[in-house]
Amino acid sequence: MKSVPTTDDYIAAAPEDVRPILERIRAIIRKAAPRAEERVGYGIPSFSLNGRPLMYYAAFKDHVSVYPVPRGTAEFQKELRPYVKGKGTIRFPLGRPVPFGLVKRIADFHVKERTAER
Repeated sequence: MKSVPTTDDYIAAAPEDVRPILERIRAIIRKAAPRAEERVGYGIPSFSLNGRPLMYYAAFKDHVSVYPVPRGTAEFQKELRPYVKGKGTIRFPLGRPVPFGLVKRIADFHVKERTAER
């Protein structure tokens, strides 16, 4: 997808069947981090908390990605194994159920990690 100025624009430009997935990921992150600032970074939707990036998410031809993979992923390692590609990317294949509960736990993990850094 081409670069867009807002998250709403990004989601609107996504394929129709992918929009609900992006909206749900957005809502999960927003609920986990209500004080986070929503923006587009690197051409994809993101949230920043306490002035630092918290999470990104994006739509691709065959998958939806969430970034970054939680550091010290011991508690997530088994669940993330089928979805982790590369060092920092979690890919959820389209056409299969997205584990939104896992996305919530990842968002909660990142918020806890970010607030502990203060």
